[in-house]
Amino acid sequence: MPIPDSTRQIIRERAGFLCEYCHSSERLSASRFTIDHVIPASLGGSDHIDNLALACRRCNERRYNFVAGFDVETQQIVPVFNPRKQDWAEHFIWTAGGTVVKGVTPIGRATCDRFDLNDMRYPEGDSIRSTRQFWIQTGLHPPSLDPIKI
Repeated sequence: MPIPDSTRQIIRERAGFLCEYCHSSERLSASRFTIDHVIPASLGGSDHIDNLALACRRCNERRYNFVAGFDVETQQIVPVFNPRKQDWAEHFIWTAGGTVVKGVTPIGRATCDRFDLNDMRYPEGDSIRSTRQFWIQTGLHPPSLDPIKI
């Protein structure tokens, strides 16, 4: 069953119009972000608002139905970031002047890797890192409440 427009708006406002995974701004996108099931419907997740998150198309497509990822530092499989139960700033910081999301916990690192939040498999000029550089020049990125390590 489709998510009602009124629920979509509540989710957008709750997220501050940011993708709840990579913290890209919906306001900088040409289209509205998608609604993601934190526990995917294919794995039994519900349409209840407590299981829904705002996600940019990149994150939503890369997330697919994964609920876990591999942390290279601890060599463990760990859950991916859950925006309904966890605080973004506890698991991620911005580095490289705000162009790179860095995971600072096993969950953050595994999520960065699983969702490829920084397009590390592509050259910088052909990646989300380049787009973020443009956003920085506009003064609209990174989000003001996010931790940043310059």
